[in-house]
Amino acid sequence: MSNQLSKKYGLTTAICTVVGTVIGSGVFFKAEKILTETGGNLPIGILAWILGGLIMVSCAYAFAILATRHEKVSGIVDFAEALLGEKYAYFMGWFLAIFYYPTLTSVLAWVSSRYICVLIGWDITGPQCMTISGVLLISVFVLNTLAPRLAGKFQVSATFIKLIPLFLMAIVGTIKGLSNGMLIENFTTVVNPDVPVSSGLFKAVVATAFAYEGWITATSINAELKDAKKNLPKALVMGTLIIVAVYITYYIGLAGGIENAVIMQGGEQGAKIAFSSVFSNFAGTLLFVFVVVSCLGTLNGLTLGCSRGFHAVAARNAGPKPEVLKEVDPATGMPSNSALLGLMVSSLWLLFFYGSQLDTPWFGFFSFDSSELPIITTYAMYIPIFVSMMFKEKGLGVVKGKIAPILAILGSIFMIIAAAFAHGVYPYQAAKANGEFSLPVLFYLITYALIMISGAFFMRKKKSKK
Repeated sequence: MSNQLSKKYGLTTAICTVVGTVIGSGVFFKAEKILTETGGNLPIGILAWILGGLIMVSCAYAFAILATRHEKVSGIVDFAEALLGEKYAYFMGWFLAIFYYPTLTSVLAWVSSRYICVLIGWDITGPQCMTISGVLLISVFVLNTLAPRLAGKFQVSATFIKLIPLFLMAIVGTIKGLSNGMLIENFTTVVNPDVPVSSGLFKAVVATAFAYEGWITATSINAELKDAKKNLPKALVMGTLIIVAVYITYYIGLAGGIENAVIMQGGEQGAKIAFSSVFSNFAGTLLFVFVVVSCLGTLNGLTLGCSRGFHAVAARNAGPKPEVLKEVDPATGMPSNSALLGLMVSSLWLLFFYGSQLDTPWFGFFSFDSSELPIITTYAMYIPIFVSMMFKEKGLGVVKGKIAPILAILGSIFMIIAAAFAHGVYPYQAAKANGEFSLPVLFYLITYALIMISGAFFMRKKKSKK
């Protein structure tokens, strides 16, 4: 067994990892939620997509600058180590491996299954959906572990396939909406005017965080990317700009095809109804198959990062059993042990997601939304990196060395404040009005603290063996 990852991915795969991991479930899964959170106020919804996109691009650009200077095992962990030292890098890697990657991967397994069930006509929270979720989760880990090059080719193919329904809806939906007046009506009519603009905007921006998330996964293949110092920055910047353009035009096209109220009431059927309305039932169903492929591409991209999460920690001789988890299979060039542990942790988070969000809460106060809050936590953990970047990275000039990290810091802070309103303040007020108690952010933070404390235990354990 070797401990070194081979250089097997090019620029195209890196861009497709950025675009393919981000574009997928979120744009379909959260479009209806953004409309609901804003009360069907389309301009505010578009503003939320723009703000979320600008935050993503600003953070990606800052990391792209760092990528031109630091290359080791896993981009974001490398940057944390270079700027803040081994301890911060360890905790960043631990959080990504045991919290961030597996929570998103598990949610994506369910979302992919969700749209398969929509096509078939099954309940999206029933046993069929959860069984399919488990099968998809195992299958995509097996694909990435045993055939990583095939997984890379699937990522490229899925990226181009998923752009088909988005581009068609953006173009045809907009043209149809302008010709029949639907687009103007949706722009000028607010379905629920009682929803405050400020709170609606905050909640909607947090919803876009899930739709825009996943781009950081591209940094996990830093050590496997050919000419990484040149190709990773290109992939991050080009990929994120493509994503913002596609999302906003798709969202406008969607408004040209169907009333906002119908999308809001349609739930999981909303996207399918919109495609059928614009392209006829048969064509709409066919394009919705592409939506399923789109979700699978996103799941594959997140699995790519999740399977390498524990390896990034172990490569620094840290975490549980580093001598086992840092091994790389010479036949596949994959950290197979790390991938297996990643699958196990993702399975546990899939169980948590079902028990906290899709059924009568199993976990009481700790039933928080694992699809959004871990994402916001990453923005909080980015801030020290960006601050350190301003003072430690010399010779970058004013734009790259000062303005870029400042914009990334401001964007990250905005995300944290928005999350407090979306998941902390208002849910608590609503529960209090009903004589209940609920403060999801608080109990999420307790969970986060417990997980990080467990990481500290493994770090001390490693030191005690020296």
